[in-house]
Amino acid sequence: MTEGAGLRAGELPDDLTAAEAGMWQAFRNGSVYDLRAGDTVVDDPHGGHPWGPERTVRARIVCWLLLDGPPALDGRVASLKLTGVQIVDTLDLAGGTVEPYVEMKGCRFEKEVLLPESRFTTLRLVDCAIPRLEAARLHTEGDLHLPRCRFHNGVRLTDAHIGTDLLLNQAVIYRDRRGSSLVGDGMTVGQDLQAEMLESHGELSLRGAKVGVSLSLRGSRLTNPYGRRALNAPQLTVERTVYLTPAGLTDPVQSSGRTPARGTRVQRFECAGGIRLDDGRFGDAVDLEQARLTLHDDQEVSLRRVQVPELRFLGERPQRGRIVLNGARVITLIDQAASWPGAGQLQMGGFQYEYLVPRGPFPLARRLQWVAAATAEYNPEPYERLATVLRNGGEDEDAREVLLAKQRHRRENLPIAAKLWGYAQDWTVAYGYRPGRAAVWMAVLWAATSVAFAHADHPPLKRGEHPPWNPALFALDLLLPVIDLGQVGFWQLRGGWQWLSAVVILLGWILATTVAAGATRTLRRG
Repeated sequence: MTEGAGLRAGELPDDLTAAEAGMWQAFRNGSVYDLRAGDTVVDDPHGGHPWGPERTVRARIVCWLLLDGPPALDGRVASLKLTGVQIVDTLDLAGGTVEPYVEMKGCRFEKEVLLPESRFTTLRLVDCAIPRLEAARLHTEGDLHLPRCRFHNGVRLTDAHIGTDLLLNQAVIYRDRRGSSLVGDGMTVGQDLQAEMLESHGELSLRGAKVGVSLSLRGSRLTNPYGRRALNAPQLTVERTVYLTPAGLTDPVQSSGRTPARGTRVQRFECAGGIRLDDGRFGDAVDLEQARLTLHDDQEVSLRRVQVPELRFLGERPQRGRIVLNGARVITLIDQAASWPGAGQLQMGGFQYEYLVPRGPFPLARRLQWVAAATAEYNPEPYERLATVLRNGGEDEDAREVLLAKQRHRRENLPIAAKLWGYAQDWTVAYGYRPGRAAVWMAVLWAATSVAFAHADHPPLKRGEHPPWNPALFALDLLLPVIDLGQVGFWQLRGGWQWLSAVVILLGWILATTVAAGATRTLRRG
């Protein structure tokens, strides 16, 4: 800037107010410039108590210090550290390079803060009232800290590059005129993005953002009554874990970054609106433990095509909306029965997982309901995936039950003739998944018909050319198709006995055909 031209070292500009002169000297000394009154009500930057000229500096003077400030005193490092200061007019540092360290605590900004395409080493705004932060393509070598700040018209960090950590813990962000609270599309964060116990009123957008370590939304409350999504983050990349979990309320400044210990008072992650994480890549896990999701009928939690080693789906069951896992690829699915929604609210087409780790009781019958909820229209893939995972885990009997359930679900969508044939296969050999049932049916039919034919009137067709009458062997000869035991064809049956033999032959063919179909299916599975 040219305003400082002609000033000798240590000389103050002529037009500074008393508050600005004190800030100027504190900047050269690298000390904190604290203008608080000592009354918590008066000093609250978010309250309604007015701050007078004794606590007010102009944004132009702040920019002067940061962009072209005076040299530091001997043995000191120049830095801007403000506490309890009101900054009037627009703080415009767009395109500027700020070398001094900047930290403002409990300050009020009269108008928006403009930082697009500016460069900082580290920038800390803590517990400040800011109408709007416009910081597209901002670049920091170190941290960007915004904890406990309130932004009344949104935050824009599109394509920003944060060298280390971005902190938004306990911040409150209201929507801008487009309905967005925080827009961080294309943003890069070198280490952690911590937004714990954040309040977002509008769409929080992180499309295509990259986070070098973890993204934490522990205890945050996201709401967006103005649109479909409260969190819109397709193609998000997080090298480690995304936490949509509770946060402990023990530390008012920033949480510890760990799951709260038992007995600690916690605040859950709550989201009133849709969540979109489509095509995301996550290095360790996506954690939804105890998450509370409130959706409308047209909203969804969308995890389409995400890739993550571990998905912890352990939140509350949403009463409305949908959970969409189409095309997602997960190694370990940790879930609980109470977390999944019912029929019509779950989609799992192409969802791949290798291990199931249920938290709490999750009986097979409930697991089958989980699959059925995702396949209102018959789709064999979810059943086959579940059966494969169970079989790989050594649970062969459960895997057979799943495949049997698949056939029964398929049967409900068949024409009446095919449906009846399906019922026949189910009753007899359970589609080949219970082969022992065929032997039972054969034994029952053989025993019943043997007893019946023992009382039959059976004159021979030709005297002297017939074997001895054996009702058990005669019944078995009728029951087994193709195989000839040398009994049928030598005896003459009349009336009801003739009809009974026809029924036995028919049942034998049905039983043999279903056994063959089941055996073929078993061989194909092998």
